[in-house]
Amino acid sequence: MLAVQSPFARKLGAFVALSDTELSALDRLYGRRKVFPAGRDIVHQGQSAQSAYILASGWVCSYKIQTSGSRQIVDFQIPGDFLGLRSVLFRTADHNIEPITQVEASEVPAKDLFETFSTMPRLATAVLWAASRDEAMVVEHLVGIGRRDAKERMAHFLLELGARLKLVGLGSATGFACPLTQYLLADAMGLSAVHVNRVLRELREDDLLTFQHGQVTIHDLDGLVLLADFDKTYLDHDGPLLR
Repeated sequence: MLAVQSPFARKLGAFVALSDTELSALDRLYGRRKVFPAGRDIVHQGQSAQSAYILASGWVCSYKIQTSGSRQIVDFQIPGDFLGLRSVLFRTADHNIEPITQVEASEVPAKDLFETFSTMPRLATAVLWAASRDEAMVVEHLVGIGRRDAKERMAHFLLELGARLKLVGLGSATGFACPLTQYLLADAMGLSAVHVNRVLRELREDDLLTFQHGQVTIHDLDGLVLLADFDKTYLDHDGPLLR
């Protein structure tokens, strides 16, 4: 896949109008493509990370394991997302990254990443934008776990996920494909799988959305936005700031 066609380029293009030279640089970053099977960690907490990855296809989750054995999923990554960028900058991974499905990802050694950033400052700025946007999403997730009830939390999460997928050409206002199980949703939202099942049933009975057979179908977008008090400003999808 050429960079100009990639979810990563579509995502960065929401902030920077990429030039042909910058797209060529992205093509070079895409050169070390690898396939990873579902369920086998790409990055382990505590490992010395010398590479980041750009997710080209498939879904992964970032998570931490507590000493009790319980797992907290910090976020889900979709095509177009960087994996392990913070671990490269910190030199040690502070979380695990596990494919939920089989994924294709381009390995980007730290040396190549820093060289690209030094010669292409607009690309570096765009990646900083993407990282800041990811941080804003983590803040929203924290607010969700701490202050939103389970139904509001689920509605907000699925609206955010839909907006992220739409940005990279994988979703629309009416729905999107989603491989997340109720157990994965539970680990991300601080709920039990039984509670997740009940919340999804309530959203379906309210004719707001249906999540079945790996597909989220949105029946009432305005109603979902109202329920979740969803303000998409933090996702910053209003078009390039740099041209």
